Amino acid sequence: MTMIYVDADACPVKPEVIRVAKRHGLEVTFVANSRMRLPEEWEAKLVIVDDQLDAADDWIVEHVAQGDIVVTGDIPLADRAIKAGVAVIEPNGRIFTAENIGNILALRDLLHDRRGAGENMGGPAPFRKEDRSCFLQGLEQMIQKLKQ
Repeated sequence: MTMIYVDADACPVKPEVIRVAKRHGLEVTFVANSRMRLPEEWEAKLVIVDDQLDAADDWIVEHVAQGDIVVTGDIPLADRAIKAGVAVIEPNGRIFTAENIGNILALRDLLHDRRGAGENMGGPAPFRKEDRSCFLQGLEQMIQKLKQ
């Protein structure tokens, strides 16, 4: 059975994950470095890992199985999850695949290097209503594809 794992600390689409998961009868596990309150009606599991760097990422990668879904904006985690054979979607609806993750990682590394050299790159774009809608559509399509 497909499971959904959410890199939860900064995830802006937690309620949307639950809504889609309930519609399909899927279990959801939120993985975080700190305690967070999940509404009881969500019937989701919360796993709290220690606050070491990448502890949540490591836990997710150790527990996923082929056919599962990971929700994350963390590009290195997305790469690791794809290599573990799972589907990965970003909160803005972008789907990470084996075909696009290499370019996405390379761009991330390039921007990191430019910021390290002192170039002001600005921050990430603010999360928009359209991003939420794209996420819902992408997650729904991902689940339908996995069911086939």
